[in-house]
Amino acid sequence: MRARLFPLTYGRSVSTPAIRLLVSAKIAHQVHSYEHHRSTRSFGAEAVEALAAFDPRRIFKTLVLELSDGRLAVAVLPVPETLSLKSAAAHFAVSKARLADSTRAEKATGYVAGGISPLGQRKRLPTVIDTSALDWDTVLCSAGRRGLEIELSPQNLIRCSGAELCDLTR
Repeated sequence: MRARLFPLTYGRSVSTPAIRLLVSAKIAHQVHSYEHHRSTRSFGAEAVEALAAFDPRRIFKTLVLELSDGRLAVAVLPVPETLSLKSAAAHFAVSKARLADSTRAEKATGYVAGGISPLGQRKRLPTVIDTSALDWDTVLCSAGRRGLEIELSPQNLIRCSGAELCDLTR
């Protein structure tokens, strides 16, 4: 499985709300595409395998959380890492956090599970990004479709998603 690169001009076939947001804001980015397999159980592991030219710690997953006060929030962290729900809850000033039901996450973000992007969501959810993002010149996150990733600077990811930074991993 090899990743394909798209130039900074896009056809309709690779347009998502996340990509449109970056294009309209004139944010430098690169789109990487790979073939998604329906049998995949771990979307992050699939991205890491397909984008083998990148250090796995540069590829970030987007998790939608349900907070104990009923709100939804987003945590963005490296694929190989495990989310500390305790750290996420503390960041959002609630007693507990858990992974949101995929149906609720899809409805809130407008994206399908496995393709949820921290950018261009239907309803912008409070977002936190792991501080390790700042270790890299660029990071990759979902472009809003399974098999499609966006590479951009962590500063632009933070700015365009309205995110805050936090140590999110165990």
